[in-house]
Amino acid sequence: MLLRRAAALTDEVLFAAPATRLPGRAEAFYYRLLRRRLSGVPLFYLTGTKEFWSIPLKVSPAALIPRPETETLVEKVLELASRDGECILDLGTGSGNIAIALAKELPRARIFGADISERALRLARENALRLKAGRIQFVRSDLFSAFRKTGLRFDFIVSNPPYVSRRDWLRLPAEIRNFEPRRALLAGESGLELISRLVRGARSFLEPGGHLIFEIGNGQRDAVLALFGSGWTEIETAWDLAGRPRVITARRSGR
Repeated sequence: MLLRRAAALTDEVLFAAPATRLPGRAEAFYYRLLRRRLSGVPLFYLTGTKEFWSIPLKVSPAALIPRPETETLVEKVLELASRDGECILDLGTGSGNIAIALAKELPRARIFGADISERALRLARENALRLKAGRIQFVRSDLFSAFRKTGLRFDFIVSNPPYVSRRDWLRLPAEIRNFEPRRALLAGESGLELISRLVRGARSFLEPGGHLIFEIGNGQRDAVLALFGSGWTEIETAWDLAGRPRVITARRSGR
């Protein structure tokens, strides 16, 4: 992957002519990439792209590298969506991976991607433009702050929020801790601080019968389920391909 990046080769060219000698500049670039990888820089920050939902996204240290387990969240939205022009809010959009995947699958949906980081929003906008993912509006917002006076109500609020506790943060591989954006991972002492705010605030921004769907970390399921009160129904858990509880779905009850 680093060789392809350094030489600007496609898979077809690389495998059709594996004995081709690299130009000197490409060879020097390749060894620079190797040295950076050996220093711990994540592979996909070096290649500059990461596939999510079969979509080639540009990635950078401005946002988390999309993970395969987050595709479980997209699957759950598609399972529940009517494909009748829903209004969807993606909180903590990062590189835009969730919003763009949903825009590709639900072309009639109106989608908002919100993030507190302007650097992340620039990356998300670039991805959406390059991938021709229409009907996404990116907004700078600390959770729901940008939507409080808009009157907007959503059919789906989706999120991959920060959920790493301070203790677990210290246990993360240096490759993650030293290079990926800390604010997108670390959520406070317990790891539930942002999730708690998300659950408390979401009901006011959902249409009656609308769904809140978000990712959780390992070992958090029971504590997260305890956050829901009487204003919620159909609270369910979805497991990722590794068999871990990964996504919580809840439906707003009442009018």
